Amino acid sequence: MASMLLTSLRSSPLTSVQAAQFAARSLGTSVHLQAQAKSKKTLAKPGVKNIVLVDGVRTPFLQSGTIYADLMPHDLARAALQGLLNRTGLPKDAVDYIVYGTVIQEVKTSNVAREAALGAGFSDKTPAHTVTMACISSNQAMTTAVGLIAAGQCDAVVAGGVEFMSDVPIRHSRRMRKTMLSLNKAKTLGARLSLLGSIRLAHLAPELPAVAEFSTAETMGHSADRLAAAFGVSRLEQDEFALRSHTLAKKAQDSGLLSDVISFKVPGKDIVSKDNGIRPSTMEQMAKLKPAFIKPHGTVTAANSSFLTDGASAVLIMSEEKALAMGYKPKAYLRDFVYVSQDPKDQLLLGPTYATPKVLEKSGLTLNDIDVFEFHEAFAGQIMANLKAMESDWFAQTYMGRKTKVGAPPMEKFNSWGGSLSLGHPFAATGCRLVTTVAHRLQKEGGQYGLVAACAAGGQGHAMVIEAYPQ
Repeated sequence: MASMLLTSLRSSPLTSVQAAQFAARSLGTSVHLQAQAKSKKTLAKPGVKNIVLVDGVRTPFLQSGTIYADLMPHDLARAALQGLLNRTGLPKDAVDYIVYGTVIQEVKTSNVAREAALGAGFSDKTPAHTVTMACISSNQAMTTAVGLIAAGQCDAVVAGGVEFMSDVPIRHSRRMRKTMLSLNKAKTLGARLSLLGSIRLAHLAPELPAVAEFSTAETMGHSADRLAAAFGVSRLEQDEFALRSHTLAKKAQDSGLLSDVISFKVPGKDIVSKDNGIRPSTMEQMAKLKPAFIKPHGTVTAANSSFLTDGASAVLIMSEEKALAMGYKPKAYLRDFVYVSQDPKDQLLLGPTYATPKVLEKSGLTLNDIDVFEFHEAFAGQIMANLKAMESDWFAQTYMGRKTKVGAPPMEKFNSWGGSLSLGHPFAATGCRLVTTVAHRLQKEGGQYGLVAACAAGGQGHAMVIEAYPQ
């Protein structure tokens, strides 16, 4: 695939003009496009419940190994749940169900949804379960909530996600584990001594959590580097996009636009009230960094990749009828969504390209109808490759079985308050951030429709259409 893409896509219209677009349109004073009020049709469907986002919050997203380092995942999840309760004034017994996402599980709290819910003071009669779907785990939590409400099983569901990279499970080697399990079953002293005598120094080598795809044995960063090369995405383009993300995030943070962030008193430490990974740099400084994955000629670096992050998010999803009956003014309608999957080797990170046209068709919309786009930024090269793929008729026809391209989102509508490259990416918490950001941007900018899209490990992806609630 790589050679075919490189030949066919180097002349993509996004190749040469993207940098100019970023500089002139995205970093200018008109970053936050004030969309004109539009009289578009609503996406409400006869006989189908309207499901709404009442509100959403998140803890500050912090670089792993910093202020949250001594906590556990359920501590962050509990803080997000408590923050949601405080923000909404929701009675704890009004929640019918809780769904939470996580990727790297803490073995002591394998069902982190339940442990966090109990810690946050929810009723022990409220069921809770945990889902995992890599970087779209909280997307899965939210759509699970939508399904429960649409099926008439629930009226109010809390969904969210948490990731804690400051402390991850590190196992003994398999041979050591087998020996230890056998020791536990040994009934005589002689049997135990025999097992202990079989231990060799090599058995003590630990097993770190896998950073590679199980099916391909390739790291996501390596895949991102290959993808960028296949689509002819230069190091310069990636650094420019990363700088754009940090610059816009800093502006949004300083302007008070990141209102979903709640303050969190870290036990034994200070109150944390903002993300700590937003660091606008310069192109000159970024150019000094060496490739992080494919050396020495790769283009993916630490500066144009998302960083390991600790954080949690939570949203309150209800039927519109229930929300209004309880006196809430919802922020947005959650409309159509899709999940996609494709080749995990060469198309690992192309989820947005495949999911976007599908969800638009499902909603009866076109790209031009969307006022706000929020895509997950795993790597700058991944974003740029998706934009090029979406702008390519050849890719649509050759790989997607479509007659024409869907088109790339206009950059003035795209991730205008920063993204995962700058705000941080706690794997299972990002989805809720994307959805809440779309709702807030629609309110701020006067738009009607927003679109969330994200890639995930395993070659999977997700997209959802969100409609602004009438103000």
